[in-house]
Amino acid sequence: MTDGSLSTDLRIAVNRLSRTLRAQKADTTMTDGQFSALARLHRDGAMTLAELSRQDGVTPPSMTKTVTVLVERGLATKGGHDDDRRKVRICTTPAGAAFVEETRRHRDDWLTPRLAELTDEERTTLADATEIMRRLAQQ
Repeated sequence: MTDGSLSTDLRIAVNRLSRTLRAQKADTTMTDGQFSALARLHRDGAMTLAELSRQDGVTPPSMTKTVTVLVERGLATKGGHDDDRRKVRICTTPAGAAFVEETRRHRDDWLTPRLAELTDEERTTLADATEIMRRLAQQ
C-alpha cells in the first residue's frame, strides 16, 4: 500500500467514524460546533470568549453566536472575569455538564458493542492505531 492510498483510506475511515460518532448526541438539535464549545468548557473549565474561540479554531463572532445559543438553552453562563471587569468568562451549568456526559454515554453506548464484536487481536491493533492517531493529531 502506498502512502497516498493509506492517507486516503485513513482519512475516509476517520471521517466516516467521526461523523457517525458526532451524530450520537443527547439532543440532535445541537450543532457540532455548539457541542464542541460546551465540551471544551466542561473539560477545561471557564474561559473567555477569545480563549474559547482560539481553542476551537473559530472566529470570535462565530463563537459569540455559539455561546449565545448555549446560554439561551441554559447549558452555559457568562460571568465576570476575576482579573479584568471588561472580560466575560463562560462556563458550563450543571445542565451543560450533564448534557456533555450524556452525549459521551450515547457515543460510548454506540461504540462499545461494536468494539466487542472485534477479535482480541483487532482490538489490540485498534488500541495501537489509536495511539498513533493521537500522535498524528498533535503534529
